[in-house]
Amino acid sequence: MSSAGVVTQYASQLRALCGGEHVIEAPSELERYSIVGTTPALAVAPASQDEVASILRMANELRLCVVPAGGCTQQMGNAPPQVDVVLLTARLTEVEHYDPADLTVGVGAGFTVSQLSAMVRANGLLFAVDPPLPDRCSVGGVLATGGHGPLRHGFGGVRDFCIGLHFVTGDARRAKGGGRVVKNVAGYDLMKLLIGSHGTLGIITSASFKLFPAPRRTQTYIAEFYSAADAIEFRDRLLHSPLSPICLELVSPGARQLLRPSMDAKSWVVCVRAAGSDAVLRRYRSELGMAASRQVEGQSEQELWRAVENFSESLQAQHPDSLLMSLSLPLRDVKRVISEIEVVAEANDLTVAAIGRIGAGHLQAALWPLTSADATGAKLVTTISTLRAQLPRDASMMVQLCPAYVRTQIDSWGPTPTDVASMRAVKQSLDRHDILNRGRFLV
Repeated sequence: MSSAGVVTQYASQLRALCGGEHVIEAPSELERYSIVGTTPALAVAPASQDEVASILRMANELRLCVVPAGGCTQQMGNAPPQVDVVLLTARLTEVEHYDPADLTVGVGAGFTVSQLSAMVRANGLLFAVDPPLPDRCSVGGVLATGGHGPLRHGFGGVRDFCIGLHFVTGDARRAKGGGRVVKNVAGYDLMKLLIGSHGTLGIITSASFKLFPAPRRTQTYIAEFYSAADAIEFRDRLLHSPLSPICLELVSPGARQLLRPSMDAKSWVVCVRAAGSDAVLRRYRSELGMAASRQVEGQSEQELWRAVENFSESLQAQHPDSLLMSLSLPLRDVKRVISEIEVVAEANDLTVAAIGRIGAGHLQAALWPLTSADATGAKLVTTISTLRAQLPRDASMMVQLCPAYVRTQIDSWGPTPTDVASMRAVKQSLDRHDILNRGRFLV
């Protein structure tokens, strides 16, 4: 059924279900909810898990394509051929439970990261997630995309401290995984299946998390190096030392200039963020010694890490024709892959900016053209293909951002080392009519 048909025949049913003010039909408003360049026929914002299930039940009956969205900050993947309904989670904001003494909290998927962080901060606690645009990024979106920021080095990814979630499967069944306590009974860890599934298997409606005591005090030590190889050698020494920083971030010369346009330094930087008592911070200063050229704290430190978190947004604002790749690598291969990216970029007349959690094996690499977009489209496609061919077998590379004329020529996800037949079987069991995110992902 066409998108136009959805608007004319089924919008009234959604208005009756969720309220007219929560169904968006105006083309001018729908533009802001475009999914990888495809504008939906309509958008709807349910207020409960029951309403989410009802919408998906209707979608199954009509074979509509539904795309879940939180703050629309991480809408990546292949361009969908059609989007009938964007299901917005912004009204799912109930606080289901909160026990500061037990270090646990449960909230609706529409809670933003900033809202949740502010709520627990009042009790001296930390929600250890720092993705880009936290004022817009939703809890459900972080879980669906497996999103993270620099804090991943010290606290792990969100799947490491999500202890339970509620969701609705693609075929409209309400389900849950985990619970409200840190220790749960043994069995299949269903919630891990949903985390990082990009909304292809179900729509997360609420989640419970383990919290952490907020750092008493933090300082960031900045070490500068002539080359990426020198920076990685410093990382190796640090990882084998007694120090346990909460953030360990690599910033290339190109990334430094992107984050601070006035910066013209050519050195590679490793930012080491330490947390603890005065005695702990003195230990860092002593251990790092002359390797750390300077240190920052307070407002300057917050601004530094906010800039690092929002790297992708700065890239889009300054270089809309850029290519942004997200790479997961074994620690031993980070140095080699960075070198290969630089070589391929130089061969294709591209500028490089790299940033990432080098202690956790995660890297973001941005490239943008030195010539016109039309002349470099083929070069960007060639760059993606070349780099994928050179990756280690136990590494992966996903294209997060790229120009529209490039996206049509590539697979954003690339070849997968996993069992595609098993992935399709899981998809079939939870979304048998392929309702969720149809055409955007591998299965």
